[in-house]
Amino acid sequence: MSKEAKEKNGVMEKIVSLCKRRGFVFPSCEIYGGLANAYGYGPYGAELKNNIKQLWWKKFVHDREDIVGIDGPILLHPKLWEASGHTEGFNDALVDCKECKKRFRADHLVEEFTGQDLEGQLEEMTKIIQAEIKCPECGKQNWTEARNLNMMFKTEMNGISEAVYLRPETAGAIFIEFKNIVDSLRPKIPFGIAQIGKAFRNEIVAKNFIFRLREFEQMEIEYFIDPEVDWEPLFEQWLQWQEEFALELGIKSNQLRRYEHPKDKLSHYSKKTVDTEFAFPFGTRGYEELFGLAHRADFDLTQHAKFSGQKLEYFDAVNNRRFVPHVLEPTVGLDRLVFASLVAAYAEEEVKGGKRVVLKFPVKIAPVKVAILPLSKKEELTKPARELFNNLKTHFICEYDETQSIGKRYRRQDEIGTPYCVTVDFETLTDQAVTVRDRDTMEQERVKIGELEVYLKKKLA
Repeated sequence: MSKEAKEKNGVMEKIVSLCKRRGFVFPSCEIYGGLANAYGYGPYGAELKNNIKQLWWKKFVHDREDIVGIDGPILLHPKLWEASGHTEGFNDALVDCKECKKRFRADHLVEEFTGQDLEGQLEEMTKIIQAEIKCPECGKQNWTEARNLNMMFKTEMNGISEAVYLRPETAGAIFIEFKNIVDSLRPKIPFGIAQIGKAFRNEIVAKNFIFRLREFEQMEIEYFIDPEVDWEPLFEQWLQWQEEFALELGIKSNQLRRYEHPKDKLSHYSKKTVDTEFAFPFGTRGYEELFGLAHRADFDLTQHAKFSGQKLEYFDAVNNRRFVPHVLEPTVGLDRLVFASLVAAYAEEEVKGGKRVVLKFPVKIAPVKVAILPLSKKEELTKPARELFNNLKTHFICEYDETQSIGKRYRRQDEIGTPYCVTVDFETLTDQAVTVRDRDTMEQERVKIGELEVYLKKKLA
């Protein structure tokens, strides 16, 4: 293993450990031995995740006149997936080691060991794997043939004879509401429909913490445009908007890069696809997809019109034109954004001969904004501290903590990313002031209790 890979693994292990220790992300069903690569969000992770969702919704829905939001169902009509191509074509290639019974993505094995991208070429992948590649788990070279696995989860619905699927993406729920949105709201083109919601993919290998999950959450927009307009400037604008949002989460510009899919590797409906990648602490490529942006042309609306028998068109009253809009699709996995935010915020610092771990979240997404810490457990301090907490918690997400030494409590709040700690000490009883500690600088400032709410509102604005 290279030095760079070891360093990445070290960072990954530290973040995963911190997430469990401090209540951000827990391995699911641990009391039953766990469930492969399934995770649940703890109290701080749930707050972080919700803060990111709210920030995204505000930026891309509330602050814009051209985008509306919906919340579509997870179970959708089976014909929808037939129309979109998922029923027949939503496959990944898998291969099994006959010795240790481990399962792998065949195309990923080939790319990692040979550098070749053979996606969709099952015979070629089988030849290379069986002839050249040893199992990464057991070191043996005894493989099955590569074969396709449909990634949709199948279920049953009472009264429907066809197979029903858990949606593998949120886009389908948006496209089927296109006609309703146009008829009821009469939006002016270009316009978008946004949605945040769960999606499910039966991944062959779910791995790398919360980067690749079988149950995940997407934040997605279908942005409908006139097919006759020059779409390239708007495409570039969407790339910039996505990157701006990443910066709002504390991600640094040098942690991002763009990757444009080669024309011969594009989906059949795509005119252009660009991923905004982030420097996640794993893998050999150095960067992995965070945001995606695709020009889907009119494929989706045309297909759903064909399979449903409904006209899915837009009428331009100004120019007296009727047409099927083209679509730009900006999308991002919420779980990946949470992961990237944790990586970007994580820091280790030397402090007076020791080390502190701190999550330097922007105040907008910090799970807890203010911690109230009485210097001791004596009632003469805990009583006013509790009163202060009860007052502030109506304005900010606050936490009250009176356990262990003040130094250990500061370190605990550093590790969950709390921007400000408010200490109630014995001087408070005489000067009616408290000590406010800044997470990033560790500087302390004395603030009158009567001025504290306004002080914190300015700091947390």
